[in-house]
Amino acid sequence: MKSVLVTGGSRGIGRAICKKLAEDTDYHIIINYKGNKQAAEETLTLVEQNGNTGELLQFDVSNFDEVKQTLDHWHVNNEKGIIEVIVNNAGITKDGLFMWMPKQDWDEVLNTSLGGFFNVTNYLMQKLLRNKYGRIINMVSVSGMKGTPGQTNYSAAKGAIVGATKALAQEVAKRKITVNAVAPGFINSDMTSDLDEKELKKMIPVNRFGNPEEVADLVSFLASQKSSYITGEVININGGIYS
Repeated sequence: MKSVLVTGGSRGIGRAICKKLAEDTDYHIIINYKGNKQAAEETLTLVEQNGNTGELLQFDVSNFDEVKQTLDHWHVNNEKGIIEVIVNNAGITKDGLFMWMPKQDWDEVLNTSLGGFFNVTNYLMQKLLRNKYGRIINMVSVSGMKGTPGQTNYSAAKGAIVGATKALAQEVAKRKITVNAVAPGFINSDMTSDLDEKELKKMIPVNRFGNPEEVADLVSFLASQKSSYITGEVININGGIYS
């Protein structure tokens, strides 16, 4: 059973990615979530409505032991299963000016985005290398590309993943494993619901926020065999705000 794992797949961009991959691929969709089971179940329903199979997998991507134990258990129950595509989407924000930033806010954001990338991808990497095929797609952000004031922690986490994407891509390319990053700008989701869209869209050349489905379309392409000659890239999807 060939599968795709989407971390933070229960809501927002993660949900849109799960739905799109269910539409476009034959992959079994593994929806990771941390705490909101109801939202994850709604995502699973969308996957199944699109004629595909899926399942929920609860773990905190920032907890190395929890990731290992959960994925160990999954592999025991799916001996012939291979997670062929990894979408590292889980992330949180704890915004605030750096001079007043509590260490806990720094640690939680770094541990979820950057630590989560390591914990999940590192665990699955040897299996991908043996499989001699894979797709790793890291969700970063315009914040990781240009930096966003009030988001020094988030910008640091996403910027670090950009560097990791480029390095890892070179390590595994010979095994037909591609590693790319997708950097959304302002996308309509829970994470941007408190922002002043009317004011912010003046900064965006296309004069609107993006939709999660537009990001999901790009991820679906990168997850496919059509993208086999693209690796080590960061693809901005931000309406021209930063290019």
